[in-house]
Amino acid sequence: MACNNSKEKKEVIGLKNAATFPIGTAININRLLNDAKLQKLQIENFNSITATSDMKMQSILPVENQYNWKTSDTILQYATKHNQRLFGHNLIWHSSTPKWVEEKGEKDSIWLGNFMQEYIKTYVGRYKGKVAAWDVVNEAFESSGANYRESFWYKKLGKSYIEKAFQYAHEADPEAILFYNDFNIERDTVKLNAVLKMVNEFKAKGVPISGIGFQMHIRMDIPDEIIAYALKKAAETGLQIHLSEVDIIFNTHNDERLGGIQNYSVLTDEMKQAQAEKYKNLIKMYKEIVPREQQFGITFWDFTDRDSWIKGFFNLKDWPCIYDDNLQPKPAYFGVLDGLKE
Repeated sequence: MACNNSKEKKEVIGLKNAATFPIGTAININRLLNDAKLQKLQIENFNSITATSDMKMQSILPVENQYNWKTSDTILQYATKHNQRLFGHNLIWHSSTPKWVEEKGEKDSIWLGNFMQEYIKTYVGRYKGKVAAWDVVNEAFESSGANYRESFWYKKLGKSYIEKAFQYAHEADPEAILFYNDFNIERDTVKLNAVLKMVNEFKAKGVPISGIGFQMHIRMDIPDEIIAYALKKAAETGLQIHLSEVDIIFNTHNDERLGGIQNYSVLTDEMKQAQAEKYKNLIKMYKEIVPREQQFGITFWDFTDRDSWIKGFFNLKDWPCIYDDNLQPKPAYFGVLDGLKE
């Protein structure tokens, strides 16, 4: 099926209807609720929802002893109303740690350890049986290579903070599926192997980890063979595999804020077709390599170019998503649809 056939716009049947596993999107709930067209597309296409930032620590506990449940409750209400799975992103991440936590934790690591336990048990306990799964720890390894990220959490608590976070989350909700989530593990084999080493150590010790999240913020120039190898190695753990933050960019960056490198400034029809093929191949690899019982699902990190995080974070003009700035399906949408149908 040619992805650029305009007649195919009639075949926009909703991605979730073509899939054998949940299809999700990360989205800002206030933007969603205030945009009728966006909401219609979200409901038609997706049966899983992740908050882009509204469920991170800086949003949940911006001030000491003042939990802010309003927005996360709103997301839960939306998910329940529209019969969508709610995915919790995330519990512990260096970049979303509130300043007040860092200031107190710097002075007292015992306080910090106790705080982490209380925070996770309070948060996960509140949504027990309602949030299906959590990214328990996000990006605990450096951007590239095998080293643990020397984050605030690592420096104050050592690498054991990771397994403790999983234990606390499991104690708060024994039924929740618990993920470790990271980026570049689909293309940096050294980093992938380090993550898998940690995962296998956890399994051997009985740490309650149940899934690996591949963010999959990928570039057009990453060979499919490398992605396929990473998925195969991760699937060998027997854990759930989540493609958790999928988008595909044309340009490059150095993984740092404002670190975009603008190689392309105009999107051509040829580029659109190539991106559609890349999306299709990614879907097919996931279906073919990851055993059915380990397919937790695929989540797109925002699904429109208009709302993508790429532009603001990297200071980069790009077109990473399956819908364009005008909320129209791109060839990439039909690439995903083809991959799901095959």
